[in-house]
Formats: sequence, C-alpha cells, structure tokens
Amino acid sequence: VCLWDEGEGLGGMNHFMLPRWDGKGLPSPRFGNIAIPKLIEAVVGVGARRNRLVAKVFGGGNVLGQGEPPLRYNVGFRNADYAIQALALEEIPIAAQKLKPNHGTKISFDTFSGEVILRPLRKMEQQLGGL
Repeated sequence: VCLWDEGEGLGGMNHFMLPRWDGKGLPSPRFGNIAIPKLIEAVVGVGARRNRLVAKVFGGGNVLGQGEPPLRYNVGFRNADYAIQALALEEIPIAAQKLKPNHGTKISFDTFSGEVILRPLRKMEQQLGGL
C-alpha cells in the first residue's frame, strides 16, 4: 500500500505479510490491520493531510505458483482484498492498483511525485528474496 498527498509531496508505503493480527503476541506491522493505520499515522505525522491522501495498491500475488488455490489458502489474495476493504473503511480513494499477479513484484515509490514503478520478479529473484 502506497499513500500519497499530492499537495504536500509526501507519502509512504508498507508491505504487510498477513491480512489480520489475531490478538496473540505483539501487534506488528506484518499484519494489514496494524500496518495500514500505522502508515496513515506516519504520513500524517510528517505533514500530509489526511483528507488529501490517495492510495496506490500493488501485490497480493500468488507467488508460490500453485495454480489457483481457494481464496482461503491464498494469503496474497487475502492481503489484496484486505487492503481494498481497509482503505474503503478509512475513506482513502485508490488512484491505481495492480493486484493478484502470478509473480512477485518489486515496487519503487517516489513519495514526492507519487510515481510508482513496478517490476515483476522472476522466479529466481523470488527464491533469493527479491534481489
């Protein structure tokens, strides 16, 4: 999830691994329901205006390449769906999205211009941690 305030030229992004923290252990931004509110708080904390934030959402891919598993087993798909739902609840419009590919994606986000560059990861890069 990338958040951006065009008027201030400010933004930030997160990368969460699971959609929801279950309340066990410490809350961590590895979970979408922790990461998205923390990202909003962080960009507003450095001067972005909450009412001008727009989102750009990417990823949620089927990076394990195991065909089309049922939704309940595909964590990437669940993460993508959670991001869309959470941003709707936060009333943050989505300006761009590319979700649920069959590969990993490397993202570069220019927080001043709002430009996002996507690069699909090859299978070897995914295995080596996204070089």
